[in-house]
Amino acid sequence: MAPRQTGSRKRKAPVLEAAAAGSSSLGSAAAAAADGDGPLPPKKPKRPAALRSLLHYLKGREVGARGRAGLPGFEGELRGYAVQKLPELLRERELALGTLNKVFASQWLNARQVVCGTKCNTLFVVDVQSGQITRIPLMRDRGPRSARAQPSCGIHAIQLNPSKTLLATGGENPNSLAVYQLPTLDPVCLGDRHGHKDWIFAIAWMSDTVAVSGSRDGTVALWKMDPDMFHGSIAWHNDAGLPVYAHIRPRDVETIPRASTNPSNRKVRALAFSGKNQELGAVSLDGYFHLWKARSNLSRLLSIRLPYCRENVCLTYCDELSLYAVGSQSHVSFLDPRQRQQNIRPLCSREGGTGVRSLSFYQHVVTVGTGHGSLLFYDIRAQTFLEERASASPHFSPGPAGRKLKLTCGRGWLNHDDLWVNYFGGIGEFPNALYTHCYNWPEMKLFVAGGPLPSGLHGNYAGLWS
Repeated sequence: MAPRQTGSRKRKAPVLEAAAAGSSSLGSAAAAAADGDGPLPPKKPKRPAALRSLLHYLKGREVGARGRAGLPGFEGELRGYAVQKLPELLRERELALGTLNKVFASQWLNARQVVCGTKCNTLFVVDVQSGQITRIPLMRDRGPRSARAQPSCGIHAIQLNPSKTLLATGGENPNSLAVYQLPTLDPVCLGDRHGHKDWIFAIAWMSDTVAVSGSRDGTVALWKMDPDMFHGSIAWHNDAGLPVYAHIRPRDVETIPRASTNPSNRKVRALAFSGKNQELGAVSLDGYFHLWKARSNLSRLLSIRLPYCRENVCLTYCDELSLYAVGSQSHVSFLDPRQRQQNIRPLCSREGGTGVRSLSFYQHVVTVGTGHGSLLFYDIRAQTFLEERASASPHFSPGPAGRKLKLTCGRGWLNHDDLWVNYFGGIGEFPNALYTHCYNWPEMKLFVAGGPLPSGLHGNYAGLWS
């Protein structure tokens, strides 16, 4: 993966070797909160393999359906059937990430490339077919670094705009918002001095040129990109051959209201945008969900106390159901801001209290990545987890086997350093927290990544499920 060639001064992004910049330590309480420490339950065995023949059958049916015009209902029904059947057919292929530390964020760029951000502040692209890793240079703030700059928490958020022409993530300073042009990954602009005063934990695009960021300083900031910044060619320094990018300031900055129950912990942890309603949902670590009307500025509509208040670290939205889902230490709660009475009961992950670390909606199925190295799948219509099927034949559909479908991820890589020996007693394996996952539905692939849950441990996991 390399940026576009525009002249002799253009540089290719270097390919990562086994070692990556940065290291992990036990660190401060803030670092622990960022990672989300939890208990360490024993590792569970992998689920036995099943046949792949139904996947081939479904893909053949899907190809046939594309050629038949005038059957949107049939196609929708087939797609819904595939969504429900696909998880059990997925098989894992681990991807080697060298010594990178904990993948916190990921997004598909195309059919074979995924862009990722790590705790060690590395932004990279991995080719899921070849396994090649390409590092993307981070944007730097204007002026010298502050002598009292906080240690980096890494990159917690990566989001593509709706047309997939821009990518927003963190800068070299985790307080800054960096925007790159796609597919070249040329730098476009950086929101630094006039933006957040603390780490950015979440980003959401409201349109192709408007993004919102949420920070642990307790604010959400609205940024507007000038199309002239990315429609023209990228300028370059004559002396060093380095890119020149614009420095922008937010159009609006709003503060999360201070709760009476936990006033010092209103850190914004996750964002999700409703395109249908033009509203932005935000989750703060003091146990509240906030809803904002998103236009040229942000106008807060309401704040709701969440039923489960510990470690609310992920949020997703389903346009079809007009429903937000919030992941906490042991539950996923569902919110419809327009309904006083919530009709969908929370689901319990029952994964040893290690927490829900990543969430996504696709049609009526919610995918849950846990802190215990497992993926769970919840049918929102039936209000039950998907269950394993006992049949070995694609033409026979028996009743549910009664066992919750759970995909268990591989071991990944763990740094066996002095910290691991002294503080964790040299325990051989730790389940990986699945901090991020993203689907490529046209290819029927799922990328999953993360690393060990305790903040003091240095390691990583990445896998392609297909």
